[in-house]
Amino acid sequence: MLNWDMQSFIVTLIVLMTSMPVHESAHAWAAYKLGDDTASLQGRLNLNPLAHLDPIGSVMLLLTQRYGWAKPTPVNPRNFTRKITMRGGMAVTALAGPVSNLLLGLALLLVNKLAVLALGYAGQTDAAVIVSYILLMMVTINVSLAIFNLLPVPPLDGYRILAYFIPAKWEARIARYQQVIYIVVLVAVFMGVLSVPMGWLTRWILRFFALITRTPELLYV
Repeated sequence: MLNWDMQSFIVTLIVLMTSMPVHESAHAWAAYKLGDDTASLQGRLNLNPLAHLDPIGSVMLLLTQRYGWAKPTPVNPRNFTRKITMRGGMAVTALAGPVSNLLLGLALLLVNKLAVLALGYAGQTDAAVIVSYILLMMVTINVSLAIFNLLPVPPLDGYRILAYFIPAKWEARIARYQQVIYIVVLVAVFMGVLSVPMGWLTRWILRFFALITRTPELLYV
């Protein structure tokens, strides 16, 4: 999990400063659209990295180049419009973060395709290789972030989505052990326990993206 070089570190740092704010702003935007302006009032409805980055989650992303998290976006479900239940609103708000990473990854893949074509047409083959490496790595990390945050364990987004489908009493019981689960997730990420299943899902989504954008098989997986 800790096999990285300076190039990869720099690209991951770029992702940290861009994709993480997009992820958390998506949570804030979804909550705002549902009637809750808590995150907006606390300055979380913006792309300023300093408003969103979590020290531990940031270090994890830089070390693993795949998995990390930002500071939880504050959401008050009592403010949601009556058109949606509080638990339903929480699920939608949680889903917005991973979806934003997937959409950003897809957009970067399209940018990569256009950039490679443009640089190739201009005869800048070496530049095309460098730009493609950077963009494809950013695509991969964004997909990995989305998949990681969809894990159905607290405090990740996937748990907020799962909570919509389970009885409230189960959610309350799980909440008692949230701190322990959080530590277990940290250890699992650091030890690479999640690398095989998460890597498989990442490759599957990357192949799907390559298919719908008619892009050659992605190299950075």
